[in-house]
Amino acid sequence: MAAPLYTTESGLYFHAGKILIPTVGLPARGKTHISRALERYLRWMGIKTRVISLGDFRRKTLGGANELPPDYFTLGEKSPETEALRQRVSSGCEQLIWDFFNEGGQVVIYDANNGSQGRRRRLAEKFVKEGIHVIFLETLCDNMEIVEANIRSVKISSPDYKGWDSDKAVADYWSRIKDHEKHYEPVEETTWPFIRIQNVGEKIMVNNIQGYLQSRIVFFLMNIHNRYRVIYFARSGQSLIEHSYKADSDLSPAGWEYAERLKEFVLERRAKNLQARGFKPEDRKFVIWTSTRRRAYHTAWPFLRIHPAPEQVPEIEQLTQASIGATGLTSAQPSKPSHVDVLNADLVASTSASTGIKVIEKPQMSEINPGIWDGLSPDEAKNLYPDEWERFMNDPYSFRAPRAESYHDLSVRLEPILIELEREQSDLLIIGHASVIRCLLGYLIGLPASEVPAIEIARGDLLEVVPASYGVHSRAFHFWDGPGRRGALGGGEEAAKDPKNFYENYAEDTKGKRTNQDKKSDIA
Repeated sequence: MAAPLYTTESGLYFHAGKILIPTVGLPARGKTHISRALERYLRWMGIKTRVISLGDFRRKTLGGANELPPDYFTLGEKSPETEALRQRVSSGCEQLIWDFFNEGGQVVIYDANNGSQGRRRRLAEKFVKEGIHVIFLETLCDNMEIVEANIRSVKISSPDYKGWDSDKAVADYWSRIKDHEKHYEPVEETTWPFIRIQNVGEKIMVNNIQGYLQSRIVFFLMNIHNRYRVIYFARSGQSLIEHSYKADSDLSPAGWEYAERLKEFVLERRAKNLQARGFKPEDRKFVIWTSTRRRAYHTAWPFLRIHPAPEQVPEIEQLTQASIGATGLTSAQPSKPSHVDVLNADLVASTSASTGIKVIEKPQMSEINPGIWDGLSPDEAKNLYPDEWERFMNDPYSFRAPRAESYHDLSVRLEPILIELEREQSDLLIIGHASVIRCLLGYLIGLPASEVPAIEIARGDLLEVVPASYGVHSRAFHFWDGPGRRGALGGGEEAAKDPKNFYENYAEDTKGKRTNQDKKSDIA
């Protein structure tokens, strides 16, 4: 269950009813990728959703392709034994669908080919009879490059082809597709609502879609794709004033060093990823998102290579040094120029002509507002506001301090960012605040809401997330041990977290504090 956008006591949208979404399409057309992405989004919205995959159930029940009769994947006439096996798998999947609905689930995405009109008619009539809304989701693809890439990146790595030579596995899967093409019947019947997607997002057609929830499903599907891309997450550099939300503080000298090291590490890591897949880094766009806070978008400055030499902006140099002195910090070297709004007041989206890297500021990505707890340590907040602190400890995700935001409020604010995240086709680096990264990771990985405040986001770690057809693959890389690593001004592995900014540097332990809503929503 991902961190929900909206919640109800039961996790259901009563006015929407129960919905079954059977996928329709030839193999390797992106059905699984779309199904998993839609499941992730609906769960984040607070809707009890589950993908039931015919292929996964068949492998669990009967085993891999090597253990099946030769005529199992061919259409047309089959032996009685093969027909019995196929019927066993089909009936088992349908029973899983009924079980999920009976246990309180609201949306089931049935990931299967469903390539014949007769099969679709029998399936729809069976569920419509029991009051279930049926919406067919058809994926068509006439771009053979997309199909080939999908086969090589997804299908041949499935358990069906464990131990196979990759070229032989691709050839075998192409033979499956050719056989299905002979018998495939596109969705032309208008008896039931349907959504048709061409080339995984290139074009979309809808028929008889009604109501809020069905419209939200269409809206989401209009913004997805299955092109390979990597999403990187990193915290912004250390600022001159770390413990204040109200102070839009600039980077400290260590923060500027961190920004330079982040640029070097990200570009090196990205080049390795792309070269491993046969791409040239210079041939693919790279986009960076930051908030509008100085410490966030200044951390992206080295990627643009636009800042002038210090002697060209003496008034900014003096201002930076004055700020350092006011905070008690010292630096052996002059600080880099700081106030980008002085240099370029309209820097909302900047592009480096030499690197092709684009930096975009997004105001929705500002850190969580701590309200009256701004600048307080956990102990101070506990002593000054004991009642509020107890409520926060009981439910760190949903509790809202006076004049503050909760993590739930932050998730609502980030909804447009999530849609843009799904739509973005280029490799993406998000330089943000710990609270924002927690919510975005909660969405991508599908964490329970109560676990979002517990995600540790250390400054100096680069998180690498690759959306895939069967979920997301994530890794963490450590690249920085300088000041600010643990939030303290002195830095170092032994330095304590900044006690005055616990929303950013303090991941609340939520073990044993899962809400009833979280527990109900984990029916999967």
